[in-house]
Amino acid sequence: MLSQLPRPGATGPVTDRATGPVTDRATGPVTDRATGPVTATSPDYVRISMASAIALRVRSGRFSRDFEFGGINLLLSYDDGCMSDCGYCGLARSSPARREVRSFIRVEWPLVNTDDVVERLVRYEPALARICISMVTHRYAYRDTCEIARRIAARSRVPISVLVAPAALNRQRLEDLKSIGVDMIGVGLDAVTEELFADIRTHVPAGGLRWQRYWGTLADAREVFGPWKVNAHIVVGLGETDADLLALLVALRDREVLPYLFCFNPEPGTRMAAHPKPSLRRWRRAQLARRLIGTEGYGLAHFGFDCDGALARVRATLPALEAVVADGHAFMTDGCPGGKGQPGCTRPFGSYRPAEPFRDYPFAPEASDLAEIRQSLGLGDLVG
Repeated sequence: MLSQLPRPGATGPVTDRATGPVTDRATGPVTDRATGPVTATSPDYVRISMASAIALRVRSGRFSRDFEFGGINLLLSYDDGCMSDCGYCGLARSSPARREVRSFIRVEWPLVNTDDVVERLVRYEPALARICISMVTHRYAYRDTCEIARRIAARSRVPISVLVAPAALNRQRLEDLKSIGVDMIGVGLDAVTEELFADIRTHVPAGGLRWQRYWGTLADAREVFGPWKVNAHIVVGLGETDADLLALLVALRDREVLPYLFCFNPEPGTRMAAHPKPSLRRWRRAQLARRLIGTEGYGLAHFGFDCDGALARVRATLPALEAVVADGHAFMTDGCPGGKGQPGCTRPFGSYRPAEPFRDYPFAPEASDLAEIRQSLGLGDLVG
């Protein structure tokens, strides 16, 4: 069970940056930035996704289809960047791509003043569904996330999620985030297996992230925030098999942790820039399986795999699968819900380029979309 896995080690208390030098047992003494040059870093500045910038009228633009976009994504920003070194990430410590941090997951992230963001959140609150603060691995990330969450919670009632950096957390810090007003926690597990996690996130030039610590954070967050209030981000296409992926989906479902699927989209300048993205058929089948496991009660016994671990059979009737496809929700973007249960985080173009077919839909698929989905899935082969 998650609760039986090791918990993250405590990093110890820290003092507020404004009161002088800061000491943290995980990093040792650090200089008080308040006494040095003023820089555009968190907590006073954050990056926001281009879609969020459009929604908050920070940037002009429109989406290819009109839909209600209400999920605002914030990303902490520092001069020295993220201290992790994940092989697929443009923010990776040893990646040349991080020199141009305006782009992340192939989407532009403008740098804006935090108080200006809060003012705009208040102004456009009726149209908003969810606010997500994404941490990076950095010695200031926990404190700055708390500060930004406080500023938002003091002015807005839009639900707040935090995508956490487990290296900066312990159970007490999770409880502190909840007391501030954060209502959902995300953990970027990304890799499906421990071996894959180690290959691309631990045993790398400037790595050090630990699989057990990520699972420990999942366990603690599940206990602190409750069932279905914690999610694990999973990137499909990093090198896992479908058998491994579906086993993880079942394990998370049984622990009442939400799995959010992302389709690997190679980012220029990273170590995995030449790694191919999964085929559209494989991605669609992963989405279908996620829905069958998460809402239809399917277990591993309902699926069959070929000798390479690829999904080859679903032990169900064709009408049953057709009904799930026709509903359309299986192929919409995974993300935390809004305050009324509506889709909250929709992340348009996070998994594909605007000129490419939709990988996940930030709105309910239309009839033409469902026709494309059926063709990609090859349902007859899955139930034959």
